[in-house]
Amino acid sequence: MASSALSNRYLEGNFAPVSTEATVTDLAVEGTIPDFLDGRYVRNGPNPLEKPDPATYHWFMGTGMVHGVRLGDGRAQWYRNRWVRSAGVATALGETVRPGPVHAGMDMSPNTNVISFAGSTLALVEGGAHPYELSDELDTLRPFDFAGTLGGGYSAHPLVDPATGELHSVSYFWAWGGRVRYQVVGLDGRVRKHVDLDVGGLPMMHAFSLTEHYVVLYDLPVTFDLSRASGAAKRLPAGAARRAAGLVSRHGVPDAVAGSISRRAGAGSDFPYSWDPHRPARVGLLPRDGAAGDLRWYDVGPCYVYHPVNAFEEDGRVVAYVVRHPSTFVSDRHGPFEAMPTLERWSIDPAVSTVKEEQLDDRGLEFPRVDDRRCGRPQRYSYSVGVDAAGVPSGSLLRHDYVGERTTARHFGPGCELSEFVFVPSSAASAEDEGVLIGFVYDRPADRSDLRILDAATLEAVGTVHLQARVPHGFHGNWLPS
Repeated sequence: MASSALSNRYLEGNFAPVSTEATVTDLAVEGTIPDFLDGRYVRNGPNPLEKPDPATYHWFMGTGMVHGVRLGDGRAQWYRNRWVRSAGVATALGETVRPGPVHAGMDMSPNTNVISFAGSTLALVEGGAHPYELSDELDTLRPFDFAGTLGGGYSAHPLVDPATGELHSVSYFWAWGGRVRYQVVGLDGRVRKHVDLDVGGLPMMHAFSLTEHYVVLYDLPVTFDLSRASGAAKRLPAGAARRAAGLVSRHGVPDAVAGSISRRAGAGSDFPYSWDPHRPARVGLLPRDGAAGDLRWYDVGPCYVYHPVNAFEEDGRVVAYVVRHPSTFVSDRHGPFEAMPTLERWSIDPAVSTVKEEQLDDRGLEFPRVDDRRCGRPQRYSYSVGVDAAGVPSGSLLRHDYVGERTTARHFGPGCELSEFVFVPSSAASAEDEGVLIGFVYDRPADRSDLRILDAATLEAVGTVHLQARVPHGFHGNWLPS
């Protein structure tokens, strides 16, 4: 459902930004906070600092704001929300710019994810920009480049291999000339490996999957649109834009030029990625210890995958569970939702070069999570947020049991809208559903949000932290243990 020129649903309801930062320490708790929860639940999302134009605002382009709750000793110790201080945000707030390296002049306020790795808390965004490092209290410290070893932009969806503890990613930047970059960050916080992969064109690869032996790439029909990036006043004809994209794909663009174009595209002229009906949809397998020439591709039906659930190897095949969007950025130029996203299982068989695609649930859902200890290994459970036909988060949390082949739904009641829920095990040795789920729930009648803690096995309430504030719909977060 597209927004009209006079309105934009990503600026309305609980998509609307909040206008102030807060620190709240007198948080009321209903129920209990388990003793094993000692750390921070932190989530990132777009929250425009200045009022945007509804006609051109895209949800993916809003200024990043992190929201966090500190839990420990059975108490909720604080709630904080903070804008991520890129140079532009710091200047607008009248603060000193945090010095540090940026890539291709792209000093964006990361709005997509927040993780902790090698002792640093990182706010992440994709498309060519660097992360920003945050303090334990969520204040912005500096741009971050893994001790000078990053050498370019970074991904918003890195994955930790539970066997090695290393951080893996697949990053894209339209000016790299038809290439994406696979990187591995070691336990010392430095990039120890990178492989540039020739994919042709200028694709947007939001996420990837990891198995014990493979990197799984999703190369799907969304590409950088030079016509839209050039701005409405200088819009290139479709044919000219395709020819220009072909030249960029073959030769790349210097950082100075790319940065200028990217900054103009990010200044509100138009979101610079579009559905590309000329680009085939395919999934790639790269051996984790292989070279660029070892990448192999397998065709799938046209679609887009923002969020894989997980992937693993089984009987010589690679099995990937994904949330499949039939399309995106075709009829709605303000956000990702224009057709119902559903859960699918893709079985990739390298022996016969085929992918078997199966829909597992016809209900709308997004933001799937699993026990992170199962990354790259068979998972029994996943947890997803139900969404309606327009992509608005509903009041339902879905628990898929892939062994028992059943789905359990927890309904939070009228007027409740959910954000992503993450799984936290009760101990390092606990079972896959022995722990809790943590996420924000917006109560529309009360116009406020709560942090909800649920039993992962039953979806029953364990505890609720009343925030006295509204947390707008956003993207991703994590439990960051002390």
